[in-house]
Formats: sequence, structure tokens, C-alpha cells
Amino acid sequence: MRKIPIFAPLTNLQSIINKIDNMATTADFKNGMCIDLEGQYYYIVEFLHVKPGKGPAFVRTKLKNVTSGRILEKTWNSGVKVDEVRIERRPYQFLYQDDMGYNFMNNENYEQISIAKDNITGVDFLKEGDVAEVVVHADSETVLFAELPVHVVLQITYTEPGLKGDTATNATKPATLETGATIRVPLFIEEGEKIRVDTRDGSYVERAK
Repeated sequence: MRKIPIFAPLTNLQSIINKIDNMATTADFKNGMCIDLEGQYYYIVEFLHVKPGKGPAFVRTKLKNVTSGRILEKTWNSGVKVDEVRIERRPYQFLYQDDMGYNFMNNENYEQISIAKDNITGVDFLKEGDVAEVVVHADSETVLFAELPVHVVLQITYTEPGLKGDTATNATKPATLETGATIRVPLFIEEGEKIRVDTRDGSYVERAK
């Protein structure tokens, strides 16, 4: 945990106030809470307060890195102070891609931001006009990452002819979507159809109406 100097420049006063306001302890832990751990942001996925018969109480946690998704298991001494991070999720509409990254716009205030490809969950299934949730560090207004809805509807632009009536088989074939991504679909799916895709793993879900 970083120490706050006693004699700090006035220019840093607001950041110090924000930091003090965001201090919490293990007693405040709850699922979904975001904390700063050695400069990295983590969500609390699970936590368990343990009071052994001998020795001090402690808290077991399972943490998920906000940007990388990496899972970390960590044990804390009970009462330890942590830096809570205020995270906000805001809807942004995808406009276009350029050398700077993927450009999104906030439809409420028309603010535009650019996000790197590696920081967008499900980016292979993103098309112009789609709305993604952008996760922002509320105090610094730093964009952390963006993610698409779990399921999106996309049109198949190319696949081999389907086998009508073959709905029971588990066999699949490759299909190219309108975003350029290729996934596996059942043999009965035809070119031009719209399907529902799971953006987390690129799997076929069902035909879309």
C-alpha cells in the first residue's frame, strides 16, 4: 500500500482526499467490489471470513484482474486496509476502427474515446453501431476496458450449403460472419441466416429470428 506524505504539494491535495475517501478494510469486502492491489485493479469474485480456534482471523479471497481476467487467490489478515476503486460501466456506441484503435461514442454527451483491440472483450464480433459497456475508473476517468453483451446477433456471409433436416447431429462446419470472424455452426445452418453468438468463446447459440 502506498504511503501518503505528510507534507504534500497542494496540487496533489484532491488526489490525496480521494485516496483517503476510498480506503476500506476487509470488513467491507463484498462480491463485485474493486480494489487496487499493487497498482492493478481486481474485482472480488469470492470471499470468506475465517475465525480459527487459534490464531488471528483472516479472509480468503478470489480476485479477478479487471483488464486481463487473470484469477488470483489471496489471503488477508482481518482488518487490513485496502484501496477501494470506484468503477463505472457506461454504454458507448462503436463508430469505426483506425490506427489508434476502436473508436466509441457516448450517446449522452457525444464524447468519443479510442480503445485498443486487446482491451475489448469479444472484439471479433463487434460491428458498426453496436453498443458496448465501457468500464471506467470513476476518479481518474481512465478507460480500463470494454465488453460486448454476452450474446449478439450476426449474419452469416459465407458457409457451405446446409443439410436440410439434419438437426440432430453434433457435426459442425465453418461459417464466416459479417464481422469477418469465423465460427463453427451446425450443418443445417445456411448462408444469409442470422444466428446468436456467445461473445465470450465465439460459440454458436441458436438461430435468431
